[in-house]
Amino acid sequence: MLNPTRSRRTRTTLTLSGLAVVSTLALAGCSLTGGSGDSNGSDEAGGSGGTVTIMTHDSFAISEEQIAEFEEQTGYELVTTAPGDSGALVNQLILQKDSPTVDGVYGIEDYSTAPLVDEGVMAEYSSEALPDSAQELLADGDAAGYFTPIDQGQVCINVDDAWFEDDARNTNELAAPTSLEQLRDPEYAELLTVIDPNTSSPGLAFLAATATAYPDGEWENYWSDLLDGGATVASGWSDAYYVEFSGSSGEGPSPLVLSYSSSPAYEPTTSIIEDSCSPQVEYAGVVEGAQNPEGAQAFIDFLLAEDFQASLPEAMYMYPVDDSIELPTEWTENAQLAEDPIRPDTAEVAEQRADWLSTWTELYES
Repeated sequence: MLNPTRSRRTRTTLTLSGLAVVSTLALAGCSLTGGSGDSNGSDEAGGSGGTVTIMTHDSFAISEEQIAEFEEQTGYELVTTAPGDSGALVNQLILQKDSPTVDGVYGIEDYSTAPLVDEGVMAEYSSEALPDSAQELLADGDAAGYFTPIDQGQVCINVDDAWFEDDARNTNELAAPTSLEQLRDPEYAELLTVIDPNTSSPGLAFLAATATAYPDGEWENYWSDLLDGGATVASGWSDAYYVEFSGSSGEGPSPLVLSYSSSPAYEPTTSIIEDSCSPQVEYAGVVEGAQNPEGAQAFIDFLLAEDFQASLPEAMYMYPVDDSIELPTEWTENAQLAEDPIRPDTAEVAEQRADWLSTWTELYES
């Protein structure tokens, strides 16, 4: 069984009112991978000595072998800079849009594509390497021409099945829940750990999913039931999964936790509640005003190549967008994507996000 030891899911959600708060963090803490060049190159693909600089979130993983392969294939020297989580990533791109320091970006999630396009941060690029299976994952609206889907996953409630089968821990002899609706029952709510949508992208994804599943304001009642019933709210994924969840290495008190559909690949005594799942796609794009847009395009094409797509499950715990890629045995046995996930409308999320977060915070603090 694979053993994910690093904290893959600790990304802070972008909130438009929070740009100034994280700008200092966003401008600090860059790391370089690959080449040691100190400026962007402008050589065409196949040239020698040109540098392509890519901004990523701090969970991006690429091996030395893959870097060498990219550089040999294209002639570019690869430099990556990782300012932090996805929120810091988006904020830094906006802050430096008039004088960009990178050529491309990887790690933009569904709900951040439209704001970046609206801000004029991204240049148009549609990769010819995109597999047919990824067409349905294109960003919504105008953003489709600016972003290329690279990997995908689903945010889901995870269940520690072993806990529910253990009479010593499950003293009330509860059956494991199988639906989103059951979670609002106090006997299940008190066993649940969710994640603050103000500070976490999976937290925001779950808030958007509940607002979609319970429209017309009913989602507020749903969350009142969860919070009043005793649900724990963690600030980030790593605390939720590794500290609070009974089914992980931390053996915490909560047998129900907000995580990912891929998590059971590493904890095979756990499963997901399928009707709680919502999709999450990560995108790459070329930055407007880049010194080396051709290099950024070449890097995006490389991310879609078979070898890199095949590395995604073990390296970044995400599913490839190329459905011809064979998944690891642990994934095929324990980590299937839900067939009918909740699909929030990204335009509605963009429009309602500030109000949703404000309302959620009032519910949480009341």
